[in-house]
Amino acid sequence: MVHGYSLDPHPRANFAKEQFAVVRIPRIKRDRVPATSVEIVEDLDIAIQQANPDKQFYAAKVVGPARSSEGTMLYYIIELY
Repeated sequence: MVHGYSLDPHPRANFAKEQFAVVRIPRIKRDRVPATSVEIVEDLDIAIQQANPDKQFYAAKVVGPARSSEGTMLYYIIELY
């Protein structure tokens, strides 16, 4: 459960998982972002190397993807680095 949202409809479902990513966000206070703004990477070191805060790209741990009620695919930001 992330910020009150259940991402897996069944305990054995394996749809959403925690991953490291480079996330483009206009404001650091975002808790979820569209999948189009997320680039999944292999590990935290790679995410940190590819981050560029001056251009709004941040290393993050995310969980997802999950479909929003509007039908958009989202990732939830667990932690920014």
